[in-house]
Amino acid sequence: MATANLGFEEKLWGMADKLRGSMDAAEYKHVALGLLFLKYVSDAFEEKHKALQEEPYADPEDRDEYIAANIFWVPKDARWSNIKKNAKKPEIGQIIDQAMIDIEKENPSLKGVLPKDYARPALDKTRLGEVIDLFSFKVGDEDSRSKDVLGRVYEYFLSKFASAEGKNGGEFYTPNSVVRLLVEMIEPFKGRVYDPCCGSGGMFVQSEKFVEEHQGKLGDIAVYGQESNPTTWKLCKMNLAIRGLDSNLGEHHADTFHNDLHKNLKADYILANPPFNISDWGGARLIEDARWTYGIPPAGNANYAWIQHMVNKLAPSGVAGFVLANGSMSTSTTAEFEIRSKLVNADLVDCIVTLPGQLFYSTQIPVCLWFMAKNKAPKGLRDRRGEILFIDARKMGQMVDRTHRELTPDDIKKIANTYHAWRGQSVAGDFEDTKGFCKAAKLAEVQEHEYILTPGRYVGIEDVEEDSEPFEDKMARLTSELAEQFAKSRHLEDEIRKQLGGIGFDF
Repeated sequence: MATANLGFEEKLWGMADKLRGSMDAAEYKHVALGLLFLKYVSDAFEEKHKALQEEPYADPEDRDEYIAANIFWVPKDARWSNIKKNAKKPEIGQIIDQAMIDIEKENPSLKGVLPKDYARPALDKTRLGEVIDLFSFKVGDEDSRSKDVLGRVYEYFLSKFASAEGKNGGEFYTPNSVVRLLVEMIEPFKGRVYDPCCGSGGMFVQSEKFVEEHQGKLGDIAVYGQESNPTTWKLCKMNLAIRGLDSNLGEHHADTFHNDLHKNLKADYILANPPFNISDWGGARLIEDARWTYGIPPAGNANYAWIQHMVNKLAPSGVAGFVLANGSMSTSTTAEFEIRSKLVNADLVDCIVTLPGQLFYSTQIPVCLWFMAKNKAPKGLRDRRGEILFIDARKMGQMVDRTHRELTPDDIKKIANTYHAWRGQSVAGDFEDTKGFCKAAKLAEVQEHEYILTPGRYVGIEDVEEDSEPFEDKMARLTSELAEQFAKSRHLEDEIRKQLGGIGFDF
């Protein structure tokens, strides 16, 4: 969601964050998002309940009516009306915990997902009551669902929590503009979408949005994911549940490398933002792993293990798009160089995009996008075998606050269109190399550059417009400006000496 579109969700965050007080953002995240979820399922239930009360012969307490309408069944004491009624009582924490337990019991798909620690002594119950009052706007009735009110609030809160948590925030949240770019580039219209490190599920949500925006049907894509962090896995389950997305995230959280929950999956699309440069991924225990088709990744860095895991999961015409640290494009350690050269020679690398810095909450290091394709000559597209597209997007994006940058919708469109034109999608127009921005390089050229995949090596430097100001005039203007700056500098120096002298510090 671009910053320009924000309205009520920003105001809501401002109020909710004040109520956080001294509570750690990582902890408060579950308090706030769990309550939002409770409010959502309750709104949807109570709206349906009211409609059934007005229907002759209908039973408002018949759970089949709700299941048929894809609405979670909410027991009486777990409904928001009861939560709100008790918001100011000291035992409100126990009441919410019980509501979460009851909802899980009645809805097997939510088993083990909802937060249940509202009764803990460290949580200020007065503040909790205030958060409940704050969340008393509609989020789950039909009108709000059609406007994706909760989706917007949830996503905005996730991004704010990621920002507040800094380095750890990146574990569960990939910035929206980066996700949108990945999705727009690989266009997951129909088929199986997989994310081996799915965080809070942003890739899936954006894929569904993409399908809807292009007049597809919600059921056209099947979602598969895995997440090793137990609390993030729960966040993802909640995030997908509020959007009515069917997903297979496994029965529990699990480490993708050591406990692959989707062993036989072959995905049509893979979207991922693996944690950067992980050194303690347990590679030494996986030397014989069948996924290492192109070489054994180093035990000290998981980047090339992620790449090979994803290549291994692609269907015969599958496409993967994922984020990696810039070092992955040029690392010269023996193992990584060997794997990268084999991936290039196998013609699996489709496109590399370098992005500007400051896009992520969790790190300031610059990152890149890799796109891998199992079939570079699919039906309906140009035969691009023996080529790799390089895009240098480091100058794109705009600062949205002092420390964070976002790619604009125009940036996303320009990058995605360039990729689509190169692939031969007629709607994107004709492709041509653009100095300083994009270049379709032959494999021989990449081999000459010792398999380094940094776009800057290939796209060159953009032509700078000729300056029409004559050299003599320019020098006269610049020296006059410089003289003016020197004079100001001397005046300032004299002023500082005078002030210091006035308080007895001559020098």
